[in-house]
Amino acid sequence: MNIYSYNNKIKQIRNHLISVLGICIIILFIQGCNTGDRESQKPLNIVFILSDDQGWNHVGYNGSTDFYETPNIDRIASEGIYFSDAYSANPVCSPARASLMTGKNPARLHLTNYIPGGTWPYAPVIGPQMQRYLPMDEKILPQYLADHGYVSGHYGKWHLSPDREFDDPGRFFEPQHRGFDDALITLKPKPDHDPFDDPHNVEKITQRSLDFLDRNKDKPFFLHVSHNVVHRPLIEVPELIEKYENKPGAELGKNNPIMGAMVERMDEGIGRILDKLDEHNLTENTVVIFFSDNGGLEVLQSQDPLKGGKAMVFEGGIRVPMVIRWPGMIEPGTRNTTPVISDDFVPTILEMVGSDVDVSEMDGVSLVPLLTGAGTLNRDALYWHYPHYHHHGYQPSGAIRKGDYKLIEWYEETLWGAPNQVSLYNVREDIGETNDLSRDMPELAGEMRKKLYEWRKSINAQEMMRNPHYDPERVDQRSEINLQYRKRPGIRENPVPAPGF
Repeated sequence: MNIYSYNNKIKQIRNHLISVLGICIIILFIQGCNTGDRESQKPLNIVFILSDDQGWNHVGYNGSTDFYETPNIDRIASEGIYFSDAYSANPVCSPARASLMTGKNPARLHLTNYIPGGTWPYAPVIGPQMQRYLPMDEKILPQYLADHGYVSGHYGKWHLSPDREFDDPGRFFEPQHRGFDDALITLKPKPDHDPFDDPHNVEKITQRSLDFLDRNKDKPFFLHVSHNVVHRPLIEVPELIEKYENKPGAELGKNNPIMGAMVERMDEGIGRILDKLDEHNLTENTVVIFFSDNGGLEVLQSQDPLKGGKAMVFEGGIRVPMVIRWPGMIEPGTRNTTPVISDDFVPTILEMVGSDVDVSEMDGVSLVPLLTGAGTLNRDALYWHYPHYHHHGYQPSGAIRKGDYKLIEWYEETLWGAPNQVSLYNVREDIGETNDLSRDMPELAGEMRKKLYEWRKSINAQEMMRNPHYDPERVDQRSEINLQYRKRPGIRENPVPAPGF
């Protein structure tokens, strides 16, 4: 090729690149014109709806349409994405709530049981002295969002404080001192509460949430709707209970008529919140998330087809309903089978709102690739650590899910050197955990057990120990911690302020 031909070729390539670049610029300009006025270009709002002890089988989209009625939760699923394998990071409420506020696993926070917890002084093993409130040096979701101009409201159950003296202005543990601009904290009712007097505060929580939306419709906001339903005591108006008592299958263990009535009441309130978003033209730039803090209580209602329930690391205690609606970003009606966990919410929401916060110290990962269909998660396994007894639980235990397999380690057997220290299940094929594969697949069981141990060590998880006072005759005796912790010197007198307060 002579120099003339060479120069001519260079000019052709240059002109071609200029043409391609020009086309790209035009396309981007047109897209910008088309989307510049879209609602999605406004700051993204977040509505997080959290239920209490609501089982995986308590929602219609998971197959309970013949009994439980959840049209509004199902609406979120049909207009967004629902996760078949969504997990709470702990089988009881306080640790799970700490997880979804911090993005960190409860075992890392040393907050591994409900607050204040209890002790079994004569049981085979002794649990650790856990953290009994959300650590004050942990920055939580509304504080991250406040850095981006968000206003936040919490309405409903909190259960991350060492006591319930929520009206004391000297207490720094409550949500109004942890980044929330407005808060209403509700407690479960007494068993004899008047069923016509909003016993679980569903109406109060809903109304405060609606008022929050009215007042903050022109600001970027984070609304945390934290229901007490369906935590016991089970209370609802007789007429609504009767509706469920008359349904076919009401006698089945997986169907509880009072729970059905309570779930319907909560779902109706959720529908009013969705309608309020529509009323203020906020739907298109608002993410709506629905999640349950842990599985349902097995003594009140079977989690069938799942095994176990609350306070157990069987699927019934940790696999929960989870749906997310993100208009324009999630293909409506998407079902995803990737295992996800409550640790993931903070990293996910921070990426959604465009935050550049470093989340590498968190245990969760952003789910945005799954939500948008842009990719998968770079994560090897999920982990659980529940080193406690519970009056409605099974045994202190830990678990790991890796791929389709889940291994449970039983701490009593491990610490006393007894047989059957682990159980192994293929929870993809055996969702009910009926077939223990630990003896058939010893190499896999050993590998997963080692990873579980290494994970606990890497996050400095608190471990159990043999109980020198173990007494088989008194093993079921329990003592509540209750007021002992909050009466320690220094807590009231020298409160530690939350970061940024």
